[in-house]
Amino acid sequence: MEQLFSTLFEHIEEKAQLTDKEKVLIKGFFKFKKLRRRQYLLQEGDMCKYISFVSQGLMKSYTIDDKGTEHINLFAWEGWWISDFASFIFGNEAKLNIDTVENTILLLLSRENYEKMLTEIPVMERYFRILYQNSLATKDNRLISAHTHTAEEKYALFLDTYPAISQRLPQNLIASYLGLTPETISRIKRKMVKANT
Repeated sequence: MEQLFSTLFEHIEEKAQLTDKEKVLIKGFFKFKKLRRRQYLLQEGDMCKYISFVSQGLMKSYTIDDKGTEHINLFAWEGWWISDFASFIFGNEAKLNIDTVENTILLLLSRENYEKMLTEIPVMERYFRILYQNSLATKDNRLISAHTHTAEEKYALFLDTYPAISQRLPQNLIASYLGLTPETISRIKRKMVKANT
């Protein structure tokens, strides 16, 4: 159990300092959950009751179009949060599906505990504010990349930005995240191999 929280505390302390007392209080707001590979955390149409911190494993959030095609909007691995945030905050039906790419261990924070924690531990308000700022900047960059970069540039940027998980993800999931086909990724990879030989 300590190991689960050590990942969380490391992540928080990259952005804000915690006292030992605050760490003890924070632990009381979370519950933990284990999910097997390909198990759902959330399905479209349900209500998102938690924001979830990935202590161990790898997850994806995505929508499914009318043709049954998955469109991945986020990967989350150790040290990342995942949620359908609009559903979590406003109580709407979720528009996203969230499931696991690998066996995963999560720390779950309910809406009630989230609000309570921000009130009782002001440093956590600062932490989440920094997270949201970073998230907005990342989303902006992703939109710009989607409209201005070639397929090769998108793939190269993904490998540069997320070297830790590119090895853990099947090609079809990377393709879905980048808005490309698996065949396009295969072609780019062959081209990269040729260029390096």
